[in-house]
Amino acid sequence: MIRKILISVAGRGLCEEMFNMLAEIPAIQQASVTVLHVVRPQVTAEAMSAKLEEGGKILADAVKSLKVDPSKITPRLKQGDPKNIVTQVADEEETDLIIMGSRGLTRLEAILENSVSQYVFQLSSRPMLLVKDDVYVKQIRRVMVAMDKSDAAQNSFELALSLVRDMKNAQLYLARVIPEAKPDQLMSNAEADPVLAEAAAKAKRQGVSYRCVLSGGKPGPGICQLAEDKNIDLLILGSPDRRPSIAKSLVDLDRLLGNSLSDYVRVKANCPVLLSRTTT
Repeated sequence: MIRKILISVAGRGLCEEMFNMLAEIPAIQQASVTVLHVVRPQVTAEAMSAKLEEGGKILADAVKSLKVDPSKITPRLKQGDPKNIVTQVADEEETDLIIMGSRGLTRLEAILENSVSQYVFQLSSRPMLLVKDDVYVKQIRRVMVAMDKSDAAQNSFELALSLVRDMKNAQLYLARVIPEAKPDQLMSNAEADPVLAEAAAKAKRQGVSYRCVLSGGKPGPGICQLAEDKNIDLLILGSPDRRPSIAKSLVDLDRLLGNSLSDYVRVKANCPVLLSRTTT
């Protein structure tokens, strides 16, 4: 259940647009919203004052653009390193979902350019909705969840069900990519696949309109291709918290070693990606 949402805004308007699309979903409409803008430290007091004034305007414009009861919005203007502040505020407020913009950089590019979204993705164990600069934010009607046998996938499926269940005219796509599978090995009836069949049965019991789609090949490219082929509005992907405890004090090393399906999909998918997190 998503009860508390943190939106990290940077003045581009993408995250606000994404939230407004989410706000049409019944399961989201009771959530409280924290809108956060972080101002980086400046060399002089005059420069800091100017940046704070600019940040206050960005924050005010973001709050004004949200289609939600103003009493549910908490604006926060903070000073510091955005990477640290976003994770700190998310933990303080026990956020259920972080919404952030993303430039869609590859892992190495993100590290070299000090990407805020990549840092938060690696260091936070909370669900994240990433909206890339080059993605067109659409009304949410087609939701796809990537399925396999993992706990992370099951968690993302439950989240997808909770969102789609009460949506009008929504369709849930249950997608599975089988590595190394040849075309003639894939079933003509995707719903007969054992992993998808179990999920489909649960969706049917809850009255959710669904479709099963099956593909072969590498999971990352396969999921992104299915999302493009089916014109998906929101892709939900299970992303386990892979960090050992010691890695929390070795941020750069942890980020350099990060290599996952989540890393690929968040960069390559042509739609917003919601990364559902589970601790392993």
